[in-house]
Amino acid sequence: MTAIPTPWLLLIVSLPTASATARMRIWRALKVIGCAALRDGAYLLPAHAEQAAHLRSLADEALQEDGQAWLLNVQAEDAAEDNTYRTLFDRTADYTGWLAELSEARKTLSSLGATELNRLQRRHDRAYEAIRKIDFFPSEASIRADAQWRDFAAAIESVQSPGEPHAAAGSIPRRDPTQYQGRLWATRRNLWVDRIACAWLIQRFVDPHARFVWLENPADCPADALGFDFDGATFTHVGDRVSFEVLLASFGLDGNHGLSRIGAVVHALDVGGTTASEAGGFEAILAGARKRLADDDALLVEIGAVLDSLYAHFSDGRKPS
Repeated sequence: MTAIPTPWLLLIVSLPTASATARMRIWRALKVIGCAALRDGAYLLPAHAEQAAHLRSLADEALQEDGQAWLLNVQAEDAAEDNTYRTLFDRTADYTGWLAELSEARKTLSSLGATELNRLQRRHDRAYEAIRKIDFFPSEASIRADAQWRDFAAAIESVQSPGEPHAAAGSIPRRDPTQYQGRLWATRRNLWVDRIACAWLIQRFVDPHARFVWLENPADCPADALGFDFDGATFTHVGDRVSFEVLLASFGLDGNHGLSRIGAVVHALDVGGTTASEAGGFEAILAGARKRLADDDALLVEIGAVLDSLYAHFSDGRKPS
């Protein structure tokens, strides 16, 4: 099958010598949107790029500065020329520089507080997104960068939420939910995906009158509390199941379609594996809520509403069981 040639846009712009400020402003804008400079005044961009619409605005700006501008549709003569154009947009060097900075930042994580960690993560996230936005032809470099970014984010999460459980071996005993009413439940503070989903599940489907305590250290778990999602807890990772999935199996909820779909999201975000399409959106909402809200009780209320909505969506109109 013959490959369909890439459609390209070529902006040719010329400005009067006196328009140095405008020339620099337009050049910077072209760089930000990811254009490749073929020569001074000639800039190429794949037509499919989201940023392509900006070229017309830049052409108009050049005309307003008493310059000249032409925005042309161009096509490579053959596959070899098309490939030559594509190589102008190879972002490997950009990713390599960013990954080097990420590697250095990784060495400092254990010495930083929560505010500094969040600031560091936002800074590197902005740099990563700036590259991704102009990576019009993703390659192995982009795959490596994505893996390293996920690893970096997980490392920050590990520092902020120490005590991630190790998977226990053995079977999961079935439990009678009537014996688990009005109980005190405990897990690690600074709730993240598995823990907040577990708390929602307990409150919504197991123990409507549950009370929660958020632990600074799992060793401080009260003797009368039912622990979840830490080593030695009553409910924690077993085999390849995360704590949310263990709770589902424990209380006979694993046949519930909506809860199983949420379980797939939690599993993907907590330990990886098959990616659930909704995982990224849920993770972004949770990350944003954690930045806005002062404590875990408020976080559970807000994200509980999100999980209620996800459950309704996944249940495809079926009422909660």
